[in-house]
Amino acid sequence: MARIGLVLSGGGARAAYQVGAVRALSDILGRQTTPFSILAGLSAGAINSTALAIGADDFAEASGRLNDVWMSLTPDRVFRTDFPKLASLGVRWFKDVTTGGVLGPSRANHLLDTAPLRELLTRELDVSRVQQHLRSGLLHGVAVSATNYLTGTTVTFFDGSDEIKPWVRHGRISVREPLGVEHVMASAAIPIFFPPVSVDGKIYGDGGVRMTTPLSPAIHLGAEKIVAIGIRYYRTPETTIALNADLRADSVSLAKISGVLLNSVFLDSLDNDMERLERINRTIAFVPEAERAKSPDLLRRIPALSLRPSQDLGRLAEDQYAQFPATLRYLLRGIGASGESGWDLLSYVAFVPGYLATLIELGYADTLARRGEIEAFFAS
Repeated sequence: MARIGLVLSGGGARAAYQVGAVRALSDILGRQTTPFSILAGLSAGAINSTALAIGADDFAEASGRLNDVWMSLTPDRVFRTDFPKLASLGVRWFKDVTTGGVLGPSRANHLLDTAPLRELLTRELDVSRVQQHLRSGLLHGVAVSATNYLTGTTVTFFDGSDEIKPWVRHGRISVREPLGVEHVMASAAIPIFFPPVSVDGKIYGDGGVRMTTPLSPAIHLGAEKIVAIGIRYYRTPETTIALNADLRADSVSLAKISGVLLNSVFLDSLDNDMERLERINRTIAFVPEAERAKSPDLLRRIPALSLRPSQDLGRLAEDQYAQFPATLRYLLRGIGASGESGWDLLSYVAFVPGYLATLIELGYADTLARRGEIEAFFAS
């Protein structure tokens, strides 16, 4: 059978959509062991892909357990929501911004303390099982990507078969080493919101910051087919034209600007990379196999299936603002984030049960709706 890779992109709380999609894939395919011998994740997708790699021997159980963990999340299980901690972080930002460094070097580089998330992942992710599945051959390769804040380089940490060779490309490199919770925390460290993470003395943040080719780790690991689950819904050209023609305002909040910036980090790269892969596949179809064999790059056609939301996941967070902890609501209002505006930004940290359940069910329904296409993809 062809080696099938699963690529999961990021987006904080929006990654709950992937959980529903994976659960539907499990129901559609009806397999006990994982259909994916290669898993590559970045940002919150690194959490989901690592969990699925750990449970590769029972795909249905792994997807169900992942569903249960996400459904049990509340903000205080991801970041500290108590007043003293949030207030101390706010004071640190105020001091660093207003004193011009007179009181010492700046230490403000995040808004939320993710100690609860580290505790949760340490408890839930038995990463030693990934090694077991790699040794048994059940898995061929697993990767998570993070951004080195010291150099601006995208670093893909991977482990897998000896036949996988490390790679270096412009602005991105790979490092072979056993994966751990710190790699996952680094990949999922949403810029500004979550603190950077140190791995071997180097400082890392969210893997989506500089990753323009999120499919590449799975391809380098040897994937012959790819399933990619994104978090961006399809907007028709007509809708895009209408939005840009009709929407007007006298000013824009910091929350709105931040939401647009985070969208550029998390939403654009996967769709762009899928379009690039489709163009390459079409081009390769015109090159005779004998000629392809002569290419030093070993060009090959890689069929890919993209699964994505039918609705705007940011917009679905609009009515969840009241569920945020009161202190966090107070701080977010200061940058213009509320139920009426800034919902794109809020959606990335909306680890509230109502929002997560909505995304999981949407991912499940959207994926089930494509059952025939999915069955044909795996059968070919």
